Amino acid sequence: MPQSLRIVFMGTPDFAVASLQRLLGAGCQVVAVVTAPDRPSGRGLQLTPSPVKKAAEAANLPVLQPEKLRDPAFLEQLASYQADLQVVVAFRMLPEVVWSMPTIGTFNLHGSLLPQYRGAAPINWAIINGETETGVTTFFIEKEIDTGLMIFQDYEPIYPDDTAGTVHDRLMERGANLVLKTVHAIEAGEYPRTPQPEAHDLKAAPKLSRETTEINWNQPAITIRNFVRGLSPYPTAWTKINGKVFKVYAVSIINELLDPGFATLKEIVTYSLVNTPTNVGEAKTDGKTTIVMKVADGWLQIDSLQAEGKRRMTAEEFLRGNRLSLDL
Repeated sequence: MPQSLRIVFMGTPDFAVASLQRLLGAGCQVVAVVTAPDRPSGRGLQLTPSPVKKAAEAANLPVLQPEKLRDPAFLEQLASYQADLQVVVAFRMLPEVVWSMPTIGTFNLHGSLLPQYRGAAPINWAIINGETETGVTTFFIEKEIDTGLMIFQDYEPIYPDDTAGTVHDRLMERGANLVLKTVHAIEAGEYPRTPQPEAHDLKAAPKLSRETTEINWNQPAITIRNFVRGLSPYPTAWTKINGKVFKVYAVSIINELLDPGFATLKEIVTYSLVNTPTNVGEAKTDGKTTIVMKVADGWLQIDSLQAEGKRRMTAEEFLRGNRLSLDL
């Protein structure tokens, strides 16, 4: 009969909760959970526990919340749980003194098909780059980030209308299944340890920032649409219109040579807007239902946006209560 391993689970956001709950539901012996310290959140900036902490406390598991992973007091407490294996899902970078502590080692769940998209934002960058497939990988942590021996991979398609949010949710469940499969294989003593293949065309997944999420309207329409999808709903692409900042959640591509014989008023309005000369990067609107942007090879329609201090809205909802001085 397979050995029941003593497992310490490490993670913070919702993405990690599914994996923790899958392990607990299968009867795995999770002896402690490590997560981020409570952080101020909301209007009152009250200290709020991470989603993983909430899930761990609901299961009556011990929770460790170190500010510094090299803190001697934390390391002593972590060692006291005598883990055979540590499982990491959406946590921070571990120092060697932590990942090397268990007798078997520490494995991580990564949201890509390694070796592609090593880094902090693999789901976002796969969509931004127009990929049609991604997946999840479990691998043993080593010194160089995201480079360790692979255990298992599983594949997930990216559909044309997917966003970072929809792919995140599917990979969360697929990843939880892979984490459980990996633990069961390690418990049985039969699991691969495959070196990551050498590749010269590696695509990185660096952390996203305010600077890297601004929309460049001088690019082709499909490139911008993928960019917006890959950042929706978080951290969200943004742009300035008339000097004001807007988050942009969804756009659709408009053919510049539209047939004017459309049936609906909105389609006629769109046709009128895009057949009026303007410069790349400029917005046009009828002030009632539609906002369009001129891009390098045509037009994009802004379908969903959020002004500063306002909620997310469709373009029509926004224009119903706000004016843009772009009317024809």
